Amino acid sequence: MKQNIQINGKTILVTGSPGFIGANLVIRLLKEMKSGTIISLDNMNDYYDPKLKEYRLGIIEETAKGSPVKHVFIKGNIADKALINDVFEKYSPNIVVNLAAQAGVRYSIDHPDVYIESNLIGFYNILEACRHSYDNDATGVEHLVYASSSSVYGGNKKVPFSTSDMVDNPVSLYAATKKSNELLAHSYSKLYNIPSTGLRFFTVYGPAGRPDMFYYSATEKLIRGETIKIFNYGNCKRDFTYIDDIVEGIYRVIQGAPAKSIGEDGLPIPPYALYNIGGGTPENLMDFISTLQEELVNAEILPKDYNFEEHRELVGMQPGDVPVTYADSEALKEDYGFTPNIRIKDGLKMFAEWYKSYKH
Repeated sequence: MKQNIQINGKTILVTGSPGFIGANLVIRLLKEMKSGTIISLDNMNDYYDPKLKEYRLGIIEETAKGSPVKHVFIKGNIADKALINDVFEKYSPNIVVNLAAQAGVRYSIDHPDVYIESNLIGFYNILEACRHSYDNDATGVEHLVYASSSSVYGGNKKVPFSTSDMVDNPVSLYAATKKSNELLAHSYSKLYNIPSTGLRFFTVYGPAGRPDMFYYSATEKLIRGETIKIFNYGNCKRDFTYIDDIVEGIYRVIQGAPAKSIGEDGLPIPPYALYNIGGGTPENLMDFISTLQEELVNAEILPKDYNFEEHRELVGMQPGDVPVTYADSEALKEDYGFTPNIRIKDGLKMFAEWYKSYKH
Protein backbone atom coordinates (compact mmCIF):
# COMPACT_ATOMS: atom_id res chain seq x y z
CA MET A 1 0.00 0.00 0.00
CA LYS A 2 1.14 3.52 -0.84
CA GLN A 3 0.39 6.68 1.10
CA ASN A 4 -0.19 9.59 -1.28
CA ILE A 5 2.28 12.40 -0.54
CA GLN A 6 1.33 15.90 -1.60
CA ILE A 7 4.41 17.86 -2.69
CA ASN A 8 2.92 21.34 -3.11
CA GLY A 9 3.49 23.60 -0.13
CA LYS A 10 6.05 21.18 1.30
CA THR A 11 9.70 21.59 2.20
CA ILE A 12 11.85 19.10 0.30
CA LEU A 13 15.49 18.51 1.21
CA VAL A 14 17.59 17.16 -1.68
CA THR A 15 21.12 16.22 -0.65
CA GLY A 16 23.63 15.81 -3.45
CA SER A 17 22.18 18.69 -5.41
CA PRO A 18 23.86 20.07 -7.56
CA GLY A 19 25.19 16.62 -8.40
CA PHE A 20 24.06 15.05 -11.66
CA ILE A 21 20.84 13.38 -10.52
CA GLY A 22 20.18 15.88 -7.72
CA ALA A 23 20.35 18.92 -10.01
CA ASN A 24 17.98 17.42 -12.56
CA LEU A 25 15.53 16.42 -9.81
CA VAL A 26 15.55 19.91 -8.26
CA ILE A 27 15.00 21.52 -11.68
CA ARG A 28 12.03 19.20 -12.24
CA LEU A 29 10.55 20.03 -8.81
CA LEU A 30 10.99 23.76 -9.39
CA LYS A 31 9.04 23.43 -12.64
CA GLU A 32 6.28 21.17 -11.27
CA MET A 33 5.56 22.47 -7.77
CA LYS A 34 3.11 25.35 -7.24
CA SER A 35 4.45 26.33 -3.82
CA GLY A 36 6.90 25.22 -1.15
CA THR A 37 10.63 25.24 -0.46
CA ILE A 38 13.46 23.17 -1.86
CA ILE A 39 16.69 22.89 0.11
CA SER A 40 19.73 21.84 -1.93
CA LEU A 41 22.70 20.57 0.08
CA ASP A 42 26.09 19.57 -1.29
CA ASN A 43 29.74 19.86 -0.26
CA MET A 44 30.85 20.71 -3.85
CA ASN A 45 33.87 18.42 -3.50
CA ASP A 46 36.47 17.98 -6.21
CA TYR A 47 35.88 14.27 -6.98
CA TYR A 48 35.36 15.70 -10.47
CA ASP A 49 35.66 19.25 -11.81
CA PRO A 50 33.60 21.46 -9.44
CA LYS A 51 32.88 23.78 -12.41
CA LEU A 52 30.35 21.23 -13.63
CA LYS A 53 28.52 21.38 -10.28
CA GLU A 54 28.65 25.18 -10.42
CA TYR A 55 27.21 25.02 -13.95
CA ARG A 56 24.33 22.83 -12.75
CA LEU A 57 23.78 25.06 -9.71
CA GLY A 58 23.56 28.02 -12.10
CA ILE A 59 20.77 26.27 -14.04
CA ILE A 60 18.96 25.49 -10.77
CA GLU A 61 19.15 29.13 -9.66
CA GLU A 62 18.02 30.38 -13.08
CA THR A 63 15.05 27.97 -12.99
CA ALA A 64 14.22 29.08 -9.43
CA LYS A 65 13.84 32.70 -10.60
CA GLY A 66 10.79 31.73 -12.65
CA SER A 67 9.36 29.33 -10.08
CA PRO A 68 6.85 30.01 -7.28
CA VAL A 69 8.97 27.67 -5.16
CA LYS A 70 11.69 29.03 -2.87
CA HIS A 71 15.14 27.51 -3.38
CA VAL A 72 17.90 27.54 -0.76
CA PHE A 73 21.39 26.19 -1.39
CA ILE A 74 23.50 25.09 1.58
CA LYS A 75 27.15 24.18 1.08
CA GLY A 76 28.00 21.45 3.54
CA ASN A 77 28.74 17.79 4.16
CA ILE A 78 26.10 15.26 5.25
CA ALA A 79 28.83 13.71 7.45
CA ASP A 80 28.67 16.91 9.54
CA LYS A 81 26.08 15.86 12.13
CA ALA A 82 25.69 19.35 13.63
CA LEU A 83 24.99 20.82 10.19
CA ILE A 84 22.36 18.21 9.35
CA ASN A 85 20.66 18.73 12.72
CA ASP A 86 20.65 22.51 12.14
CA VAL A 87 19.12 22.09 8.69
CA PHE A 88 16.34 19.86 10.06
CA GLU A 89 15.74 22.21 12.98
CA LYS A 90 15.58 25.33 10.83
CA TYR A 91 13.63 24.01 7.83
CA SER A 92 11.72 20.93 9.15
CA PRO A 93 11.73 19.09 5.80
CA ASN A 94 8.60 17.09 5.00
CA ILE A 95 10.33 15.03 2.32
CA VAL A 96 14.00 14.04 2.20
CA VAL A 97 15.72 12.80 -0.96
CA ASN A 98 19.23 11.64 -0.07
CA LEU A 99 21.32 11.53 -3.23
CA ALA A 100 24.56 12.74 -1.61
CA ALA A 101 27.14 9.98 -1.73
CA GLN A 102 30.65 9.29 -2.81
CA ALA A 103 30.07 7.60 -6.15
CA GLY A 104 32.21 5.35 -8.32
CA VAL A 105 33.27 1.72 -8.00
CA ARG A 106 36.91 2.20 -9.07
CA TYR A 107 37.54 5.25 -6.88
CA SER A 108 36.48 3.26 -3.81
CA ILE A 109 39.47 0.94 -4.20
CA ASP A 110 41.99 3.76 -3.70
CA HIS A 111 39.98 6.16 -1.53
CA PRO A 112 37.96 4.05 0.96
CA ASP A 113 37.82 6.73 3.68
CA VAL A 114 35.53 9.08 1.75
CA TYR A 115 33.02 6.27 1.15
CA ILE A 116 32.78 5.48 4.84
CA GLU A 117 32.42 9.17 5.68
CA SER A 118 29.77 10.08 3.12
CA ASN A 119 27.89 6.85 2.43
CA LEU A 120 27.81 5.45 5.97
CA ILE A 121 28.30 8.26 8.49
CA GLY A 122 26.50 10.79 6.29
CA PHE A 123 23.53 8.50 5.69
CA TYR A 124 23.38 7.63 9.40
CA ASN A 125 23.15 11.37 10.17
CA ILE A 126 20.23 11.70 7.75
CA LEU A 127 18.44 8.74 9.35
CA GLU A 128 18.96 10.12 12.85
CA ALA A 129 17.63 13.53 11.79
CA CYS A 130 14.57 11.85 10.24
CA ARG A 131 14.05 9.89 13.46
CA HIS A 132 14.15 13.01 15.62
CA SER A 133 11.88 14.93 13.23
CA TYR A 134 9.00 13.18 15.06
CA ASP A 135 10.07 14.41 18.49
CA ASN A 136 7.42 16.18 20.60
CA ASP A 137 4.66 14.72 18.39
CA ALA A 138 5.79 16.73 15.34
CA THR A 139 4.52 15.56 11.93
CA GLY A 140 8.11 14.88 10.90
CA VAL A 141 9.42 13.45 7.66
CA GLU A 142 6.65 11.98 5.53
CA HIS A 143 8.94 10.15 3.12
CA LEU A 144 12.67 9.44 2.94
CA VAL A 145 13.83 8.50 -0.56
CA TYR A 146 17.47 7.53 -0.97
CA ALA A 147 19.88 6.43 -3.68
CA SER A 148 21.12 2.88 -3.77
CA SER A 149 22.86 1.34 -6.77
CA SER A 150 22.76 -1.57 -9.20
CA SER A 151 26.28 -2.34 -7.95
CA VAL A 152 24.72 -4.12 -4.94
CA TYR A 153 23.94 -7.04 -7.28
CA GLY A 154 27.67 -7.75 -7.66
CA GLY A 155 28.35 -10.71 -9.91
CA ASN A 156 24.73 -11.87 -9.78
CA LYS A 157 24.29 -14.57 -12.44
CA LYS A 158 20.48 -14.47 -12.49
CA VAL A 159 19.11 -11.87 -14.90
CA PRO A 160 17.23 -9.61 -14.88
CA PHE A 161 18.22 -8.37 -11.41
CA SER A 162 15.29 -8.27 -9.02
CA THR A 163 15.04 -6.51 -5.66
CA SER A 164 14.07 -9.91 -4.20
CA ASP A 165 17.48 -11.36 -5.15
CA MET A 166 20.02 -12.03 -2.40
CA VAL A 167 22.69 -9.33 -2.54
CA ASP A 168 25.06 -10.33 0.25
CA ASN A 169 28.25 -10.60 -1.81
CA PRO A 170 29.32 -7.12 -2.92
CA VAL A 171 32.43 -6.94 -5.13
CA SER A 172 33.39 -3.35 -4.23
CA LEU A 173 33.41 -1.15 -1.15
CA TYR A 174 31.04 1.22 -2.95
CA ALA A 175 28.53 -1.61 -3.38
CA ALA A 176 28.96 -2.62 0.27
CA THR A 177 28.16 0.94 1.44
CA LYS A 178 25.03 1.04 -0.72
CA LYS A 179 23.82 -2.32 0.60
CA SER A 180 24.52 -0.97 4.10
CA ASN A 181 22.29 2.03 3.35
CA GLU A 182 19.43 -0.32 2.55
CA LEU A 183 19.95 -2.25 5.79
CA LEU A 184 20.20 0.91 7.90
CA ALA A 185 17.07 2.37 6.29
CA HIS A 186 15.17 -0.85 6.95
CA SER A 187 16.11 -0.90 10.63
CA TYR A 188 15.14 2.78 11.08
CA SER A 189 11.86 2.17 9.26
CA LYS A 190 11.12 -0.71 11.61
CA LEU A 191 12.21 1.01 14.82
CA TYR A 192 10.87 4.50 14.22
CA ASN A 193 8.15 3.98 11.58
CA ILE A 194 9.95 6.17 9.01
CA PRO A 195 8.47 5.66 5.50
CA SER A 196 11.54 5.04 3.33
CA THR A 197 12.14 3.99 -0.27
CA GLY A 198 15.50 2.96 -1.72
CA LEU A 199 16.19 3.27 -5.43
CA ARG A 200 18.76 1.12 -7.18
CA PHE A 201 19.93 3.20 -10.13
CA PHE A 202 21.37 1.51 -13.21
CA THR A 203 24.23 3.29 -15.08
CA VAL A 204 22.83 6.81 -15.37
CA TYR A 205 23.96 8.95 -18.31
CA GLY A 206 23.03 12.16 -20.12
CA PRO A 207 23.87 15.86 -20.54
CA ALA A 208 26.00 17.41 -17.77
CA GLY A 209 26.63 13.95 -16.35
CA ARG A 210 29.57 12.79 -14.28
CA PRO A 211 32.89 13.11 -16.17
CA ASP A 212 34.17 9.87 -14.61
CA MET A 213 31.42 7.87 -16.31
CA PHE A 214 32.56 5.93 -19.38
CA TYR A 215 30.56 7.75 -22.07
CA TYR A 216 31.83 11.14 -20.86
CA SER A 217 35.49 10.20 -20.27
CA ALA A 218 35.58 8.31 -23.61
CA THR A 219 34.33 11.44 -25.39
CA GLU A 220 37.09 13.55 -23.84
CA LYS A 221 39.78 10.98 -24.68
CA LEU A 222 38.65 10.66 -28.30
CA ILE A 223 38.72 14.44 -28.70
CA ARG A 224 42.30 14.48 -27.38
CA GLY A 225 43.23 11.68 -29.77
CA GLU A 226 43.83 9.22 -26.93
CA THR A 227 42.91 5.55 -26.74
CA ILE A 228 39.82 4.37 -24.86
CA LYS A 229 40.09 1.15 -22.87
CA ILE A 230 37.24 -1.28 -23.41
CA PHE A 231 37.07 -3.59 -20.41
CA ASN A 232 36.47 -7.33 -20.41
CA TYR A 233 37.40 -7.20 -24.11
CA GLY A 234 34.03 -5.60 -24.84
CA ASN A 235 32.06 -8.50 -23.32
CA CYS A 236 30.05 -6.26 -21.02
CA LYS A 237 26.38 -5.40 -20.98
CA ARG A 238 24.99 -2.38 -19.17
CA ASP A 239 21.46 -1.29 -18.46
CA PHE A 240 22.10 2.35 -19.37
CA THR A 241 19.39 4.68 -18.02
CA TYR A 242 18.91 8.21 -19.33
CA ILE A 243 18.79 10.96 -16.69
CA ASP A 244 15.21 12.05 -17.51
CA ASP A 245 13.98 8.50 -16.88
CA ILE A 246 15.76 8.42 -13.52
CA VAL A 247 14.23 11.77 -12.52
CA GLU A 248 10.75 10.70 -13.63
CA GLY A 249 11.08 7.61 -11.46
CA ILE A 250 12.21 9.58 -8.39
CA TYR A 251 9.51 12.23 -8.94
CA ARG A 252 6.78 9.58 -8.93
CA VAL A 253 8.25 7.62 -6.02
CA ILE A 254 8.45 10.75 -3.83
CA GLN A 255 4.67 11.09 -4.10
CA GLY A 256 3.90 7.53 -3.00
CA ALA A 257 5.37 6.50 0.35
CA PRO A 258 5.07 3.02 1.86
CA ALA A 259 2.00 3.15 4.11
CA LYS A 260 2.40 2.80 7.87
CA SER A 261 0.75 -0.18 9.56
CA ILE A 262 0.93 -2.11 12.81
CA GLY A 263 1.67 -5.83 13.00
CA GLU A 264 0.08 -8.51 15.19
CA ASP A 265 2.74 -7.85 17.82
CA GLY A 266 1.59 -4.24 18.16
CA LEU A 267 4.81 -2.94 16.61
CA PRO A 268 5.23 -1.15 13.27
CA ILE A 269 5.52 -3.20 10.10
CA PRO A 270 8.43 -1.32 8.50
CA PRO A 271 7.09 1.13 5.88
CA TYR A 272 9.98 0.26 3.61
CA ALA A 273 10.37 -0.35 -0.13
CA LEU A 274 13.11 -0.93 -2.71
CA TYR A 275 12.92 -0.43 -6.47
CA ASN A 276 15.17 -0.79 -9.47
CA ILE A 277 15.23 2.10 -11.93
CA GLY A 278 16.81 0.80 -15.11
CA GLY A 279 16.12 0.73 -18.83
CA GLY A 280 15.34 -3.00 -18.82
CA THR A 281 17.24 -3.43 -22.11
CA PRO A 282 20.94 -4.11 -21.46
CA GLU A 283 23.16 -2.77 -24.23
CA ASN A 284 26.32 -4.45 -25.39
CA LEU A 285 29.23 -2.15 -24.54
CA MET A 286 30.57 -2.27 -28.12
CA ASP A 287 27.18 -1.23 -29.52
CA PHE A 288 27.01 1.59 -26.97
CA ILE A 289 30.48 2.81 -28.01
CA SER A 290 29.58 2.67 -31.71
CA THR A 291 26.42 4.70 -31.07
CA LEU A 292 28.36 7.23 -28.99
CA GLN A 293 30.94 7.64 -31.76
CA GLU A 294 28.20 8.04 -34.37
CA GLU A 295 26.52 10.79 -32.35
CA LEU A 296 29.84 12.58 -31.70
CA VAL A 297 30.35 12.70 -35.47
CA ASN A 298 26.74 13.83 -36.07
CA ALA A 299 27.22 16.66 -33.54
CA GLU A 300 30.44 17.61 -35.36
CA ILE A 301 32.49 17.06 -32.22
CA LEU A 302 34.64 14.55 -34.15
CA PRO A 303 35.35 14.52 -37.90
CA LYS A 304 33.57 12.06 -40.18
CA ASP A 305 36.86 10.38 -41.11
CA TYR A 306 37.93 9.81 -37.49
CA ASN A 307 39.61 6.41 -37.23
CA PHE A 308 37.89 4.89 -34.20
CA GLU A 309 39.59 1.49 -34.54
CA GLU A 310 42.97 3.12 -33.89
CA HIS A 311 41.67 4.56 -30.62
CA ARG A 312 40.23 1.39 -29.07
CA GLU A 313 42.12 -0.93 -26.76
CA LEU A 314 40.50 -4.15 -25.56
CA VAL A 315 41.61 -4.99 -22.00
CA GLY A 316 40.60 -7.37 -19.19
CA MET A 317 38.10 -6.85 -16.40
CA GLN A 318 38.77 -4.28 -13.69
CA PRO A 319 38.63 -5.05 -9.95
CA GLY A 320 35.15 -4.32 -8.58
CA ASP A 321 33.48 -4.32 -11.99
CA VAL A 322 30.80 -6.74 -13.18
CA PRO A 323 30.13 -8.15 -16.68
CA VAL A 324 26.41 -7.40 -16.82
CA THR A 325 23.73 -5.22 -15.23
CA TYR A 326 20.08 -5.79 -16.08
CA ALA A 327 17.17 -4.24 -14.19
CA ASP A 328 13.83 -5.85 -13.52
CA SER A 329 11.76 -2.67 -13.13
CA GLU A 330 8.38 -4.43 -13.09
CA ALA A 331 7.62 -3.37 -9.49
CA LEU A 332 8.19 0.29 -10.42
CA LYS A 333 5.74 -0.13 -13.30
CA GLU A 334 3.15 -1.87 -11.10
CA ASP A 335 3.30 0.61 -8.21
CA TYR A 336 3.98 3.88 -10.06
CA GLY A 337 2.95 3.21 -13.67
CA PHE A 338 6.39 4.00 -15.05
CA THR A 339 9.07 2.20 -17.03
CA PRO A 340 12.21 3.95 -18.34
CA ASN A 341 11.88 4.25 -22.11
CA ILE A 342 14.54 6.57 -23.57
CA ARG A 343 16.80 4.55 -25.86
CA ILE A 344 20.58 5.03 -26.05
CA LYS A 345 20.54 6.53 -29.56
CA ASP A 346 18.28 9.36 -28.39
CA GLY A 347 20.07 9.72 -25.05
CA LEU A 348 23.56 9.85 -26.55
CA LYS A 349 22.38 12.30 -29.22
CA MET A 350 21.21 14.66 -26.46
CA PHE A 351 24.49 14.19 -24.59
CA ALA A 352 26.59 14.95 -27.70
CA GLU A 353 24.57 18.08 -28.50
CA TRP A 354 24.90 19.29 -24.91
CA TYR A 355 28.64 18.57 -24.82
CA LYS A 356 29.21 20.64 -27.94
CA SER A 357 27.33 23.62 -26.50
CA TYR A 358 29.00 23.28 -23.08
CA LYS A 359 32.54 23.17 -24.46
CA HIS A 360 32.09 25.94 -27.05
